[in-house]
Formats: sequence, structure tokens, C-alpha cells
Amino acid sequence: MERLDKILSNLGYGSRKEIKAIIKKGLVKIDGEIAKDNSLQVDPEKSQIIINGEEIIYKKYIYLMMNKPAGVVSATFDKYDETIIDLLYPEDAIFEPFPVGRLDKDTVGLLLLTNDGELNHKLISPKYHVDKIYYAKINKEVNEKDVEAFEKGITLDDGYKCMSAKLQVLSSNNEGSEVYVTLQEGKYHQVKRMFESVDKKVVYLKRIEFGGLSLDETLEEGEYRELSEEEIEVLRG
Repeated sequence: MERLDKILSNLGYGSRKEIKAIIKKGLVKIDGEIAKDNSLQVDPEKSQIIINGEEIIYKKYIYLMMNKPAGVVSATFDKYDETIIDLLYPEDAIFEPFPVGRLDKDTVGLLLLTNDGELNHKLISPKYHVDKIYYAKINKEVNEKDVEAFEKGITLDDGYKCMSAKLQVLSSNNEGSEVYVTLQEGKYHQVKRMFESVDKKVVYLKRIEFGGLSLDETLEEGEYRELSEEEIEVLRG
């Protein structure tokens, strides 16, 4: 049970003061009855709430898939750069979602956002072994020795030894390579630092899969959509 004014405010219908005025005008009905008290306790998942003739669809959590563009930071706030939250419509931003893990500023591709803290923890904790798959372009030839090094666990510049990672070579020659990298961690600049450890440089990086979900290729960079119930279940599974 929650206060009626809190429910409506959280859904973006106005401030507590504005909601109080709307209720005072008799524009809000709960299960067919006109609400007269803004502090009325309501179960939003069981009661029918109608505001100004429109039935509201209540949801506690929001789950979004974004095709993150380059130049945007994976944060809820930044003093200098545009954030992924700046790309959201107000009706979605009102839920205060946060990025599930991070993508570097210049990395593009699949980014999940939610306000479901429990699911977020499960998806980013290495102990749950959630796969994150990246497509990368490398400035040099990637060979079998690199594949074996990734499988054994790359040691980064700060001495941290990464968990075993899968490196799949799509194409490789003296001019550069295209690869898939599958990780179950999310260290700072991890993919880039892993390749630096084998004397190579990532020139393009795109996340294409996370937790069994593939990037919706119909999403242009900077676009996003809500996840379906089936997709949410995949992540929870």
C-alpha cells in the first residue's frame, strides 16, 4: 500500500502539491469512487486508478534496452558530458533507471537500464557468470596465441588477473582483425586493457549481447525500447 499522491507523482503526473489539487477537483477515481484524500492508501497493483478519465498503468520497475552511441557516458549524471539518461523521454526518466554496468564513452551498443536493483546486482556480479559479448576491431593481427592467453586469463596493467575469456577471431591479417570477445566481468576499460596486454589496440568496440539478450538491430544509435516480458525473464533466468 502506498499514498495516492506518491503513486501519481512517481508516475509523472505532477508534484505532490499539484496532485493534491487534481484530487481536490475530483479528477481521480479509485475503483470507481472519487478520491477525496491525497494521503489515501492504495495498492496500485490491485486497484483501478483513473485520472482525468484515463486509466493509469502502474509499474514499479522499468527495463530498457538502448543502443548506446559514442560520446555519451554511462552514468546518471555528469558535469561535462551528455549521459544516457539525457537520451530518455521524461515518462521513462521519471522512474530513475540506471545503467546495468557501464560502456566506455566511445564504446557503442547494447546497454541495459533499470531501476530494479536486485536484477542489476545479479547481472553485473561475476559470481553469476553472465556473458557479455563484444564485437571489436583490432589494429594488428590476432592469432591463436592471443586466443590461448584470453582463455588462461589476461593479467592487466595493474596486476589484476582476469577471469577466463573467450576470444573468437572472425578475420585477421597484417592490417588488423575483427573478433568477438566474451567476458563475465566488467572491469574499467577491460576489453581495451586486455588487448593492450598482448600489445594490440582496440580501434572499435560494440557490445552485441548481454545476459542472453542480443542488441535489437532495429534500434539506431541513441534509440531505446522497453524489454518484453519474455526478455526480462531471460535476464532473470
